[in-house]
Amino acid sequence: MPLFKEVILNETAVLYLWKITEDIEWFKGAAQLNLASQKRVDSMKSESHQKGFLAVRMLLQHLGYTDFDLEYDANGKPHLKDGKCLSISHSHEFSAIAVSSNPIGIDLEQMKQKTLKIASRFMDVSHLDNLSEAEKIQKATVIWGIKESVFKIKSKEGISFLNHIFENEFNLEDKKTIAQLRLNSEIENFKIVFNSVEDYIYVCAFQS
Repeated sequence: MPLFKEVILNETAVLYLWKITEDIEWFKGAAQLNLASQKRVDSMKSESHQKGFLAVRMLLQHLGYTDFDLEYDANGKPHLKDGKCLSISHSHEFSAIAVSSNPIGIDLEQMKQKTLKIASRFMDVSHLDNLSEAEKIQKATVIWGIKESVFKIKSKEGISFLNHIFENEFNLEDKKTIAQLRLNSEIENFKIVFNSVEDYIYVCAFQS
């Protein structure tokens, strides 16, 4: 299907979601790819990953860009040639991009029991106290997304989700919080917004 949803995040940033219902041949016929991207798609063994990658290109085309306007730096971080900041995420049935005038990181995750099972590896599990099982899964998914979206902005080697990225306490209905990256005696603050779409969570980080 075409663009599934557009979310205005703030005065300079917009999130775009594509729900993947098309078959792989449709994507291959519709997406404009540069040579490097074509080789990357051809090397992917998973059709789901191919679709996710190509759906991102369709979102760019929806905004008037093509794959030729997209570059990756040495850390694998995407950039648009016109200077706009870009972040990309894909999870199962959805692909997402966020475009902003300022640095931004996004993460899109399907809510799964597995995220809760591994929560102690990336977060302070006391933040899940006094919640129902469904709420624990949702909040753990949000917190994973917070860590991932902050990491996407910084892209520094050695960052530990558990030991270096911390979120302020929040309630699920808040739809926002603050996060900190504490690394090498430096503290950096990030504004966080999050929400759900179907059984997925999207999280966006903005450097304060």
